[in-house]
Amino acid sequence: MIYIRRVGPLVLHKRHRDKKKVRFIFMVAALIISISLVLKLLQMDPELTLSNLVERSVEGAASFEQKTNSYKGDGPKGKCGLPKPCPGNDYAFKMYSGATNIIGPRICFDGKMIIEGDKRGNRQGMNIAVFSEKTGELVNTGSFNMWNGKVEDLIEFLKSVENGSLVLIATFDDPATKLNDEARTLIAELGSSYISKLKFRDNWLFVGGKKTITQVTFEQHMKNDRETNKYETWPEMIEMEGCIPRID
Repeated sequence: MIYIRRVGPLVLHKRHRDKKKVRFIFMVAALIISISLVLKLLQMDPELTLSNLVERSVEGAASFEQKTNSYKGDGPKGKCGLPKPCPGNDYAFKMYSGATNIIGPRICFDGKMIIEGDKRGNRQGMNIAVFSEKTGELVNTGSFNMWNGKVEDLIEFLKSVENGSLVLIATFDDPATKLNDEARTLIAELGSSYISKLKFRDNWLFVGGKKTITQVTFEQHMKNDRETNKYETWPEMIEMEGCIPRID
């Protein structure tokens, strides 16, 4: 019995050491692979930092979960994931202004996802959805790159909006570099009070209309400021939700 008591623990201890050694090898291999991937990402985007990357990963996961659990239409909550249904038959909306140049913008209207964040680099600038105030029917959508696109395309789109239309706008990355006075004036006529102040990489959400009966306006603006930005050269993502009265 003395022999068994001495050898048993020695054998178990050796096996334990072997398991720890294998586990250590796997951990080192995983660490090397992770570091390689991070270095590649940092090389692809010079403005990206390690802390920035971690925050984006966390927010990306949260965004995916939010996308999965929200915008399911009618249910115990309101349409578009609102905490409660809109009164009567009013239109529900929920919007996001994209985070950095990674997570794209979103516009949900009356339970339907109209504009959804795409992969990196898409939907830069102004993202616009136009609806009929009377029926809530989607009339038109447009995405206009305000960094290296043509502001004339945005102006033509805004001029094509008919009276009695609701207009929802969500920005992504840079919404203002190519904006000129004519474009800003056309958006101001829809009810915006912030459009004259919109600058490079500001985040901005807007709900207004062209000669609508309800004349509702919702607006949020997040200034791009390195001292307060969440993502160094970008402000944090903003969201806005609410109800738009439906006319009889």
